[in-house]
Amino acid sequence: MAENGAHLLAPLLDPCYKMLRMEFVWVVPRARLFPEAAFHGYLPLHPAEHESNFLAVARAEGFFQERRYAETHPEFKQIIPYVIVRRGRELLCLTRLQTQSEKRLHGRRSIGVGGHINPCDAPAQPGEDLFRNACVRELREELELPPGALPLTPLGLLNDDSTDVGAVHVGLVYRLDAEDLPVAIRETSAMTGRFEPLHALEAAAAAADSAFESWSALLLRSGALARLDAPHSSIPIPTSAYPAEATEPWFVPQTTRNLPRSSKSSRA
Repeated sequence: MAENGAHLLAPLLDPCYKMLRMEFVWVVPRARLFPEAAFHGYLPLHPAEHESNFLAVARAEGFFQERRYAETHPEFKQIIPYVIVRRGRELLCLTRLQTQSEKRLHGRRSIGVGGHINPCDAPAQPGEDLFRNACVRELREELELPPGALPLTPLGLLNDDSTDVGAVHVGLVYRLDAEDLPVAIRETSAMTGRFEPLHALEAAAAAADSAFESWSALLLRSGALARLDAPHSSIPIPTSAYPAEATEPWFVPQTTRNLPRSSKSSRA
């Protein structure tokens, strides 16, 4: 079901999956997103490229699927909005506390706020967008922000098919400019957060014992965040894969044959 019909199904799915303890998430067939080659790492894109090369496809070809099924089928990619919050040359960095339910996240650091796209994010009014709705919902769930529109800018994509969790997710990276916004952590019992200099975060992510979640580490190690004020440069898809040590995104032929096969549900 394409996004233009998502708002019709959303009122039915939301109460149903809550009652049945099911979750439906927006997925797109991998072959539609990456018809030739799937990249690894962070791929910066112009906003126009972000829209035409990815978001338009994700809207037209995506649909809501039961999450437990999606977590074990890498032929589908779950779309995850991932928002970095910037204030000048500093980024908001979150640290997950041991009170969180997922033990694998305890002590992990993250520069991204995000999560799965659910039926409640489907556009209800003209001009609304599925992906921006999900960004705003996730931001307001985790952070205390003032009412009104939030200044979001699309930056690029994150992909990591080397792990079970990464193989079934792809990240939509956005930036929230918070120079003039008060920002506070909403669930202080679950996480802490503060703005930290970008250069210090990049140095911490480069350490062998880095505590950053995989997507945050990929973003910080890419060096692209230091160029946020400069125009994005397109990165053409090559005919052969970059070596694993390359600093730019590298690409592999599109196939699910050798991808990890998830055996349990996890959050990206």
